[in-house]
Amino acid sequence: MKYKILGNTGLKVSTLCLGTMNYGGKGFFGYMGNLDQNAVDEQIKIVTEAGVNFIDTANIYSEGLSEIMIGKAIKNLSINRDDLVLSTKVRGTMGKSQNDLGLSKKHIIQQVEGSLKRLGTDYIDLYQIHTADPLTPIEETIRTLDDLVRSGKIRYFGASNIMAWQLVKGLAYSQYNHLDRFASLQANYSLDVRDAEREIIPMLEDQRVGMMVWSPLSGGLLTGKYKRNGQNEEGRLNNFPFPPFHEERAYDVLDVLTPMAETKQVSVSQLALAWLLHQPVVSSIIIGATKIHQLQDNLKSVAVLFTPEELNQLNEVSKLPAEYPGNVLEIMTMDRSAGVDFQNA
Repeated sequence: MKYKILGNTGLKVSTLCLGTMNYGGKGFFGYMGNLDQNAVDEQIKIVTEAGVNFIDTANIYSEGLSEIMIGKAIKNLSINRDDLVLSTKVRGTMGKSQNDLGLSKKHIIQQVEGSLKRLGTDYIDLYQIHTADPLTPIEETIRTLDDLVRSGKIRYFGASNIMAWQLVKGLAYSQYNHLDRFASLQANYSLDVRDAEREIIPMLEDQRVGMMVWSPLSGGLLTGKYKRNGQNEEGRLNNFPFPPFHEERAYDVLDVLTPMAETKQVSVSQLALAWLLHQPVVSSIIIGATKIHQLQDNLKSVAVLFTPEELNQLNEVSKLPAEYPGNVLEIMTMDRSAGVDFQNA
């Protein structure tokens, strides 16, 4: 296993992180999978023995059951809690009252206590806002998260699924008020969905915020089991097409990945994950699986290497179409390109 520093912190996380959205299968999350406690124990045993120290969940996953199952697995397997980096999230609906959702001080404090109890721990390593809350000022949210860091209930806080300007606004508020700052952003990113490269990734690099990637295989589309002609194997996307993806682009990418995988004698999934691992901005990739062989296959991606030509092939087939303002800025800033003297050219 390989490790990276998470953003502008001193925290080392494995470059692969175990995703747990399919633990419990309760309510809406039954679409994602329905792993029982024995399967959860087995998954966590396999990944920790492979060197993974990072586990990601959320309070809303199966109405808190995912957190409970993770806590039980840690106890069942006699894993040293301090060896793990546990991350969970807050924002989603956790009850029926008016304040049982959002990012208000009331809801965050209530939910961090609930997550601590369900996980069976006295601190959370990374506490993330699951998305933005248009009704709560970002100032209230950040001050509450900073208070939780100072109290020792969380070590760091991060964000997930928010706009670049929203994260920057939060970072600026932290800086000017001498508060703790967002350590990470969890975002959808893959060879098929590279939209984050327009605004989010340049911002993360500039502000030294770590990137956690969710849906690195576009919900399974980049595993190779879904075919362009509709002759697909059984899979979740057939019943629940989430997250949003660029279907035709994905099949174009697979047209390159498939023969490359055969040549390198690795799986298509390993190549798709390895491409993300080669992106400097990425701190960790969240992998989730319903079957053990899928998980074991994904773990092998850390050993995959590319030639410059192979990386170029993948970059080209998956590149984003030009879009304003990037397409205009590229032309208008050519006169300031490093090492190019256009006046004397």
